[in-house]
Amino acid sequence: MDGIKRVLVTGAAGNIGYAIIPLIASGQLLGPDQPIILHLLEIPPCKERLEGVRMEIEDCCFPLLKGIVATTDSKEAFTDIDIAILVGSVPRTAGMERKELLSKNGTIFREQGTLLNQYSKKNVKVAVIGNPANTNALIAQAYAPNIPKENFTAMTRLDHNRACALLASKTGTSYSNVKNVIIWGNHSSTQYPDVRHAVVNGKNAIEAINDDTWLKNEFISCIQQRGATIIKARGMSSAFSAAVAAVNHVHDWILGTPEGKWTSMGVSSDGSYGIPVGVIYSYPVICKYGKYEIVQNLKIDEYSRALMDKTYEELLSEKTEAYSFLGLSA
Repeated sequence: MDGIKRVLVTGAAGNIGYAIIPLIASGQLLGPDQPIILHLLEIPPCKERLEGVRMEIEDCCFPLLKGIVATTDSKEAFTDIDIAILVGSVPRTAGMERKELLSKNGTIFREQGTLLNQYSKKNVKVAVIGNPANTNALIAQAYAPNIPKENFTAMTRLDHNRACALLASKTGTSYSNVKNVIIWGNHSSTQYPDVRHAVVNGKNAIEAINDDTWLKNEFISCIQQRGATIIKARGMSSAFSAAVAAVNHVHDWILGTPEGKWTSMGVSSDGSYGIPVGVIYSYPVICKYGKYEIVQNLKIDEYSRALMDKTYEELLSEKTEAYSFLGLSA
C-alpha cells in the first residue's frame, strides 16, 4: 500500500472497539509496513470514555500509528477515510422485538451510509460488524450511491472462525489444519455452517469427523447459538473474538486470502447459488488485490439448499421490515 491509510472505528469506546484498536494500530489489519491514522467515533455520552481510550493508544507508542482523530463529530470521523469498520449499533435487549431493533439500527446506518457517501473516499471499504450486520450493511449501501455496492460487506468471519475451531477441537487438531468451511446467509441463528467442502488435515471434513448426526445437529446448532451461549456465560456479548474476526475480515479482503483457502463474507448477492439479488448474503469468497470473488461451481445438495434458502428468507424479511421503516422501496 502507498501512503497513510485512514481507518475508522465506530463505537470505539465499546467492548469490541476497545479490543480491536490495538490490533489495528499494531499492524494486524493492513500489514507491518502500512502507516495509519485512526479515526475513532463515539456518541456524545461516551466522550469521556473515548478520551480515555485515546490516551491509552498514545501510551502504547505504536510505530505505525501516525495520528488519532477521536471525536463525537460524525462528519470529522468519516472525512477522507479509506476503511470503515462499523461496530457501533443498538444491541438487542430483553423484551425488544426484532422490528424495534431493525428500526433503531436502520436509522443509525442510514445516517452512516449518508456520511460515507458525502465525506469518505469514493473507494472506501466498509465492514459492518454491528448487528443485524447483513441488513445494516444493506441499509448503509442504499444511502451511499456514490460508493460501489461491492465495497459494503458484513462480517460472518466470526462464525467462520467458530466453525473452524469446533472442527479442530472435534478432530483433535489445530485450527491451521482446517480450511474451506462456509457460512451461508445471515449472521444470525439461521446461518448455515457448511462443512461439505471443508478439509481437515488434508481429508474431507465429513470423512474426518465420521459422524453425520453430530454434523447435522450439534455442530450446526452450536455455531448458530454460539453468540447467545457466550452471553449466557460471561454476561456480555463476544468482544475480543469479534474484534479478531473483524481484523481477519478486513485483512484478507485488502491483502488477500491464503493460497488454496477461502473465507466467508457477507457480500452483495449477485444470483450465485440461486440467491436473488438484493440482500447481503454470506458466501465463500477468495480475495485478491483488494477485491473479493464468490467461489463458484460448488455442488449444493438438497439438504444444503433448504438451509441456504431458509437463511435467505430471513434476510428478505429483515430487508422488508427495515425498508418499510425507512420509506425505501424493497
